Amino acid sequence: MRSHTRLVGRMVLIILCTGTLVAGQDVRSNFDSRVDFSMYRTYSWLNVDMPNSIWSERAKSTIEEALHKRGWSRVDEESDVSIVAIGTTPIKTELSAFYSSMPEWRWYGWGVGATTVVPVNQREGTLIIDIYETKSKRLIWRSSATDTVRDDPQKNVKKLTGAVKKMFKKFPPGAGD
Repeated sequence: MRSHTRLVGRMVLIILCTGTLVAGQDVRSNFDSRVDFSMYRTYSWLNVDMPNSIWSERAKSTIEEALHKRGWSRVDEESDVSIVAIGTTPIKTELSAFYSSMPEWRWYGWGVGATTVVPVNQREGTLIIDIYETKSKRLIWRSSATDTVRDDPQKNVKKLTGAVKKMFKKFPPGAGD
């Protein structure tokens, strides 16, 4: 019985940890529900604004791949929609608390150990993708993804790919909903 309880406890812990890893990126999408997205098949780039040209190309190619998988084609002129992609990487400061010891008995009774609070700086990356109807210049779809940026560029590329995949998971709206 005891080993069964431990096994169940470990399984719950693994499931919780796995869920945390999968849900690492905060992705949000919104669209104009009056728009029939099935009438759009072509796109062009209006603007790509990232922290540097390397990330501009990475983001652009990743987004293009997602759109291509959905049957959309890039054209240079007279596109159905125009796309804007913006990336930012501000530094976010969070406070972390560390406890130096457990509560202990002192001459006046129980006391608590010392607590140290330190600021922790983390770079947070945000990608925003806007899709505008070219003729009316009206915003018809927006998605954003936010995650912590790491020092390892390869991990960040994987995060970008995963974020764009999540952003376009239910795109275009209305297709198979």
